[in-house]
Amino acid sequence: MTRHCSFPGMGSFPLWGKAGMGVSSLLESGAAGPRPNPPPEGDGATQPLVRAEGLAMSFDVSPPLLNRILERKPRQLLHAVDEATFTINKGETLALVGESGCGKSTVARVLVGLYQPSRGRFFFKDQDVHAALAKGGRELRRGIQMIFQDPYASLNPRWKVADIIAEPLHEHGLVTSKTEAQERVAALLQSVGLAAVDMAKFPHQFSGGQRQRISIARALATQPEFLVCDEPTSALDVSVQAQVLNIMKNLQRERQLTYLFISHNLAVVRHVSDHVGVMYLGRIVELAPKRTLFATPRHPYTRMLLDAIPKMHDTGRARTPVQGEVPNPLNPPAGCTFHPRCPLANARCKAERPALQAIGGVQVACHAVEEGRA
Repeated sequence: MTRHCSFPGMGSFPLWGKAGMGVSSLLESGAAGPRPNPPPEGDGATQPLVRAEGLAMSFDVSPPLLNRILERKPRQLLHAVDEATFTINKGETLALVGESGCGKSTVARVLVGLYQPSRGRFFFKDQDVHAALAKGGRELRRGIQMIFQDPYASLNPRWKVADIIAEPLHEHGLVTSKTEAQERVAALLQSVGLAAVDMAKFPHQFSGGQRQRISIARALATQPEFLVCDEPTSALDVSVQAQVLNIMKNLQRERQLTYLFISHNLAVVRHVSDHVGVMYLGRIVELAPKRTLFATPRHPYTRMLLDAIPKMHDTGRARTPVQGEVPNPLNPPAGCTFHPRCPLANARCKAERPALQAIGGVQVACHAVEEGRA
């Protein structure tokens, strides 16, 4: 049975059991704020603000040394991210999508410096970020901030909101007095739709959506240019997701912010992104402008994901479920890692790993697309 909910300034809208369907309809009706600006036309119209070149991140998941010696087992590495290459222009949004465990959040942590990449480089404003962070890199840290997935875990429950938001201001020397810090905190809270008096409260006194707004205010404290958003709305209910997305789009428009938006909800990604990268087992398998990817997906995995999205105008039509299971990342298949689940796989797919290459205006890693079979 369909239920309806009203929200001030947003009208009445239906709520479904699937969060993606509710958010999709809210966004389509305009409740989630303005559409993203179209990407600039022409070569060289905008220089990339963010550039990742062959980023890779491996984790040593080997058993203890003594166990390996006694059991004669080699070291075991988990390749969470492998050869991730992309660019993001200033003021635009790149969304990374894929199934759980594909490496999206690891990419986010590498970009903000929480992980040192195993290989590859990441440039922000033409500066090698990890080389700069090794020497301190305070200015770069101010320019790159992160919004975490869980607003319940990312805020210190023992601190008041004023202390949480003011911490980066004091850490980077952006305020010189308590009064100035309170004024900045009040302005930041108001920019995300909260009241200045909320600074005296503790995180447990807020709802999930309000906590995420506090997280956004904290991320904006250092006036960054690049925000890494790791599934910022996945822990929120449908109507609150629309509010938070609305705030993020308005802030992007007002401050020319650049986003890396990580999500598994393609219905949301379709409305907030300019470009979309699809990840599978640590690799980007397709990278394309949003409209192109949703209108004409090239990689079989992208098609599989899009076929699984519930669509309002296809009510009653049988949807194609995502086939198969993700292989064990500790022992991935040879060749193309998607070939056990791919209906177009042949002998070449099982033996040779495809490289990400430009084909027909998009970047795709697929032998079937390269050979014209897809």
